[in-house]
Amino acid sequence: MKTNLIIGTRQSLLAMWQSNYIAGRLREEYPGCEVTLKKIVTKGDRILDVPLAKIGGKGLFTKEIEQELLDGTIDLAVHSLKDMPTVLPEGLCLTVITERANAGDAFVSNKYNSIEEMPEGAVLGTSSLRRRAQLLAKRPDLQIVDLRGNVDTRLKKLDEGQMDAIILAAAGLTRLGHEARIKEIIPQDYCLPAVGQGALAIECRADNFKVRQMLDFLNDTPTKQATDAERAFLGLLEGGCQVPIGVHAEVKEGRITMEAIIASLDGSTVLRDHAEGDAADAVAIGRALGQKMLENGGKEILAAIL
Repeated sequence: MKTNLIIGTRQSLLAMWQSNYIAGRLREEYPGCEVTLKKIVTKGDRILDVPLAKIGGKGLFTKEIEQELLDGTIDLAVHSLKDMPTVLPEGLCLTVITERANAGDAFVSNKYNSIEEMPEGAVLGTSSLRRRAQLLAKRPDLQIVDLRGNVDTRLKKLDEGQMDAIILAAAGLTRLGHEARIKEIIPQDYCLPAVGQGALAIECRADNFKVRQMLDFLNDTPTKQATDAERAFLGLLEGGCQVPIGVHAEVKEGRITMEAIIASLDGSTVLRDHAEGDAADAVAIGRALGQKMLENGGKEILAAIL
C-alpha cells in the first residue's frame, strides 16, 4: 500500500468538494496514508466567455490533469463523470465509478417554481446544448441564453437578475449545500440528463496497480453498469458537448433500463427510445440502443449538426 497519495483537482468549489470527499474516504479506509490535493487549471477553466460547444468537447476540463497523471506528478484525479470523454488517453483508465447521486437537472429561480410557470419570453440560462434542445422542444417560447462559470458564479448571475431561471445539475447543487435553491427536479420525460450525470469518476494510470487496488472499495457496481451503458451509447454516437444527447440508465435487481434522446439544436426534432436487459450486458445494450436510434433517424439529426 502506498503511504501517500496526491489527488489532482480543478480549483472550482465543486471540484474541490469532490476531491476532498474522496480524500476523506481514503483517509478513513487507510488511516496511515497521507492524502494531499494538487490544484490544476484546465483550458475549460481559463476560457469563460465562450460557449462550451464552440471551444471543444469534454476534454476541456481534463487534458491538463491527465497530462500530470501520465507524468506521474499526481496519483489520481477525481472528475464529474459527465465531463469525461468516452475515449481516454492511452495509459489512463477510469478505475472507479462512485455511487450515483441524483442524476437529474434542477430548475432554480427566484421568481418561479417550475418551468411550466415561466411566462412566454422569460429568460432561462444554461450552458448545455442538451438542455437547450430538450427545453425548446417543450417551451419554444422561452428565451434561452448561454450561462458559463462555476456553480456559485451561475447562481450569482441569477441573483443579479441577468435571467429569470437557470438549469444546473442537481447533484452539484446538493454537494455544495445549495439544495434549498432547487425549485424542481426536471422530470425525465421533459429533459433527460447527461451521460454519467450525478456520478464521480476516479482516473489513474492503467499500470498503477497499487493505487487501483487501494481505490477499488469506492466502486459502486450498479452505478458502473448504468453509466457503462450510457457511455457506450454516447461513444457509438461520438457525441460531446456539441451534440444534444441525453441518456439515463438505471440498474435494479440485476436488470438495466435506459432511455435516450437525440435532438436537433433548436429542439424541433427529438428522437427518443429506450432499451432494457441484463445489467451484465450493459455495454452491449447501450451500443444496441445507439445503433437502433441512428438507423431510425439519428444519423440525419447528427448530420445536420456535425
